[in-house]
Amino acid sequence: MRTTVMRSIVSLFLLVMLAFGSSASALETKVGITDSIGYVDVIHNGQKVRIQRIPDTGNKIIDDFAKTSRPCPPFCIHPMSAAPGVETIGELELLNYLSKEVKNGTGLLIDARLPDFYKAETIPSAINIPFSIIKSDNPHMEKVLEALGVRKGSDGKSDFRSAKTLIVFCNGVWCDQSPRAIQGLMTFGYPASKLKYYRDGMQMWRLLGLTTAVPTKK
Repeated sequence: MRTTVMRSIVSLFLLVMLAFGSSASALETKVGITDSIGYVDVIHNGQKVRIQRIPDTGNKIIDDFAKTSRPCPPFCIHPMSAAPGVETIGELELLNYLSKEVKNGTGLLIDARLPDFYKAETIPSAINIPFSIIKSDNPHMEKVLEALGVRKGSDGKSDFRSAKTLIVFCNGVWCDQSPRAIQGLMTFGYPASKLKYYRDGMQMWRLLGLTTAVPTKK
């Protein structure tokens, strides 16, 4: 399974590029992202996807993301900070990041959930690096870090100077998968300054009616 996950990570990594198209005014649509941003175009699995809000002002969440309460533990509310030095961001910061860091190849959006969740629905342009593989006993961990831009120095130590900036997310403020992924990366030396935490995750993304990437129906 780990080999399959690794192949998926490398393939997705190579496909993630951004085609930014948010210059259109939000006034062109009834439900904009902001008063000046109507949409953002990204590339997901080699296909152009337009991130925008659902135009139906009567739309409501009717699936599991509409739930207000989950058993705690394990689904407890998490702190605003995932780890010391790691910035917590919201939706506009994430979209701005897609238009800059992802577009120019210096950043990646990481879905830290297990593969089944990622395959069912994710934020467009995200690649899947499950929190469960970010651990010292994963024999492929060096390749994971390499895919993120980490290089080995002449002294054999990891060199993070060219490492990508990462925004990491999972299901929401009650989900521990992205904090665990962030904390796991930091144990390998990944700089906190190159990690960002989208704490609201899929639940808030869905609540705001933003576009998600779902499997193509045949």
